[in-house]
Amino acid sequence: MDAAQIEQVRRFNRTVTERVGVLHDHYLGRDRPIGEARLLWEIGEHGQDVRHLRERLGLDSGYVSRLLRALEADGLVTVRPQPRDRRVRTVRLTEAGRAEHAALDDRSGELAGSLLAPLNAGQRARLVAAMAEVERLLTATTVALDAVDPAHPDARHCLTAYAAEMRECFETGFDPARSLLPDAGELRPPNGLFLVARLHGAPVGCAGLKLPPGAPAEVKRMWVAPEARRLGLGRRLLGELEARAAQHGRGLLRLDTNKALTGAIDLYRSYGFAEVPAFNDEPYAHHWFEKRVGGG
Repeated sequence: MDAAQIEQVRRFNRTVTERVGVLHDHYLGRDRPIGEARLLWEIGEHGQDVRHLRERLGLDSGYVSRLLRALEADGLVTVRPQPRDRRVRTVRLTEAGRAEHAALDDRSGELAGSLLAPLNAGQRARLVAAMAEVERLLTATTVALDAVDPAHPDARHCLTAYAAEMRECFETGFDPARSLLPDAGELRPPNGLFLVARLHGAPVGCAGLKLPPGAPAEVKRMWVAPEARRLGLGRRLLGELEARAAQHGRGLLRLDTNKALTGAIDLYRSYGFAEVPAFNDEPYAHHWFEKRVGGG
């Protein structure tokens, strides 16, 4: 990795932490450090499950428990097990917590204004645009890819959303029963695998890989949730599937797609797939692609 790039990231981190005041124990001039303040903010008006808070902020359970105990001791939150499943705990703001939340909101707006105030209009626009790009790229780094069983709830969530979107996009609608979509057994080892992408613990994408004996590997059921697009996730899923296909000794990776999915078609071409004659009878396909992988 480029040493100059790493040093620039470190300088950026030091500048941001100093400028937004995270080095102080009294963040935004309140009586708590940034960890407690951020957790209070994430709880919000409607409360949150503790597990969701951990996943959203990427914190271990011990640290979240310590933060919650501090907020509870200050009378800002209540933490209660759910009646139907006492293993699941829900945290909610008290009246004092809602007042503190509102105060943090006001102070946060003031801080944002103080960052923009010294700049002219052009500089402000550049800073805000740069911040949006940094946020998008940093969000992309938090997406996790995991191989799961196609029957896993997160996999089923993605596959249901995939089918619903295809029904909306395709001119003829989409009936999974008419498609050559693989059954779950074809996407389980050793016949294949199924990847789920998660952002803050929530499933936001999927892709399957068929590994039929004596035949090229094939990409199936690739989908990215609308809210996770423009994070480079489609390209990342393709890269992971290509690597897995190469690991299994396959020299060729195939896929088919519908003409309505123009964004996906552009992605496949830019990733190195070449259009080829039809290699199956998929009724919803208009384009067929192949790519050599693993030096094949």
